[in-house]
Amino acid sequence: MLSQKAKYALRALIVLASRPDRALSAAAVAEAARVPTKFLEQILGELRVAGLVASQRGRHGGYRLARPAESITFAAVIRLVDGPIAPLPCLSQTAYRRCADCADEANCAIRRAFADVVVASRQALDATTIAAARDFDPAPPLATVPDR
Repeated sequence: MLSQKAKYALRALIVLASRPDRALSAAAVAEAARVPTKFLEQILGELRVAGLVASQRGRHGGYRLARPAESITFAAVIRLVDGPIAPLPCLSQTAYRRCADCADEANCAIRRAFADVVVASRQALDATTIAAARDFDPAPPLATVPDR
């Protein structure tokens, strides 16, 4: 299940993608994304460390995307915030480990049942970018939010 933190991160990135021409304050992003400001500040810090957003100080400071919105996938954001996408560690691309209670991974019925689901989910999330999400909802409620 997608955590609230990952949902907030995705919303914030979509808001930033909708205004690539200027830096937005954390408060402006929080209001537009309907996210608590204090929690968003922590999330923006993680996104900054990961290289997805950049921040600048000063009168015209704030946050902006550090990379093109077309290059940021939902999968990358979810992995950053929530960790592996796979529901079982034996199906994870980024954090594979054998299930401790599994006698025969190659013939595991549970693993086999989830394998197709994981592949389909991974493909969909890898193919969905912040730009595509922004374009799906081209008018986030940013018009009423001042930049500073």
